[in-house]
Amino acid sequence: MAAASDLAFDPWDPAFVADPYPAFAELRARGRVIRYEPSDQWLVPHHADVSALLRDRRLGRTYQHRFSHEDFGRTAPPPEQEPFHTLNDHGMLDLEPPDHTRIRRLVSKAFTPRTVERLRPYVHALADELVASLVEAGGGDLLTDVAEPLPVAVIAEMLGIPEADRAQLRPWSGDICGMYELNPSEETAAKAVRASVEFSDYLRELIAARRKEPGDDLISGLIAAYDEGERLTEQEMISTAVLLLNAGHEATVNATTNGWWALFRNPAQLAALRADHSLVPSAVEELLRHDTPLQLFERWVLDDIEIDGTTISRGSEIAMLFGSANHDPAVFEHPDQLDLTRRDNPHISFSAGIHYCIGAPLARVELAASMTSLLVRAPNLTLAEEPQRRPNFVMRGLEGLRVEVG
Repeated sequence: MAAASDLAFDPWDPAFVADPYPAFAELRARGRVIRYEPSDQWLVPHHADVSALLRDRRLGRTYQHRFSHEDFGRTAPPPEQEPFHTLNDHGMLDLEPPDHTRIRRLVSKAFTPRTVERLRPYVHALADELVASLVEAGGGDLLTDVAEPLPVAVIAEMLGIPEADRAQLRPWSGDICGMYELNPSEETAAKAVRASVEFSDYLRELIAARRKEPGDDLISGLIAAYDEGERLTEQEMISTAVLLLNAGHEATVNATTNGWWALFRNPAQLAALRADHSLVPSAVEELLRHDTPLQLFERWVLDDIEIDGTTISRGSEIAMLFGSANHDPAVFEHPDQLDLTRRDNPHISFSAGIHYCIGAPLARVELAASMTSLLVRAPNLTLAEEPQRRPNFVMRGLEGLRVEVG
């Protein structure tokens, strides 16, 4: 067993957040599982272990389907955080079978390959429209002008969120997602609770409106499934909608800005991409691997497991380091190099197992659409100023990305 106390791994250090990958290399060299006392977790940095544990049914995103807090040796969340946990705990990402299976089966109907293909023209048209506006303005913030409005509009359109209400979604999402960082502060928790209440109240009203006047959208579909006996509660509908809205754009926004920032720092790769747009699909995969938008994924140990001779007992929490796994030299040749022609690229940026990202095919369409539109309509796009990293570690992104159109 190794300890991380003398390593550079420090999720609250701005220098680490700016570039965590050298610290990940130290962790991988130290061992397969490392105890990290500041967050009371076991860190798992190797690709093979992360991939296996994502599929291991002895671990779970929750333990409350089998144990009480007391039985599991854990303390219940503070009562004042109840609105956040009610919202979070009823979403399929934090559920285990059979509830997870039931909800995912219903939601998956909206993310079939046929549905995603049907959305492709809409996604590309919207990307072209957003990029055209950026070009007309001579530049701007790639985050707020392209990266953010594209996936927000797509997932909101799927769910049936009226266009006039969509400006609220990103702030609510940002405040809620703050709780997924390690050891969130009381201020972060208070923001998440307030956003959870406001978001839930909004969706409760929208669900009531859709009951009266159903539309051709996912919320109406979930209501219909409930009415037909699929046993989806109103809270599950609300939590599912919030999860899809958050997951449906948060990672895509960060992947877009992380990706373009990486391209600007690797001009030879950017030049190759500009010269050959057929590289876009492999570029999307490589950029997701190279600077992973979701760096860490947590699971609870429901039954004792062993990793490299170390027993991890029931009640422990494991933190799987996606960013480290995606830079593991045992899997990726020259992992710290950006290589847009990389073909063997089994990155785990969309997770794996039963919690594999249900929207991954749609996210790939969105990322490819915005990249292609920028390559075609803004072939001389340049960086206007060096961006600032968001202080978050788990959800890795930029504060903004100012660009100019030559």
